[in-house]
Amino acid sequence: MLLKLPVPDMACGTCRDAIIQAIQAVDTSATVTADLETKELEIDPQAPETDIRSAIHQAGYTPQ
Repeated sequence: MLLKLPVPDMACGTCRDAIIQAIQAVDTSATVTADLETKELEIDPQAPETDIRSAIHQAGYTPQ
């Protein structure tokens, strides 16, 4: 299941890296692509979407 999540407060490469690290901490097999221009994540997770959203939120960002 491919997730596309806008994260409006993902502003830079450091933000992107923190979000990817948070997602992969709860789902080590997740593939994550982040586009800083559109502020959108494309995630191919094994974990439930709620866990992915929670990880992003706990990293300090707001997935939409």
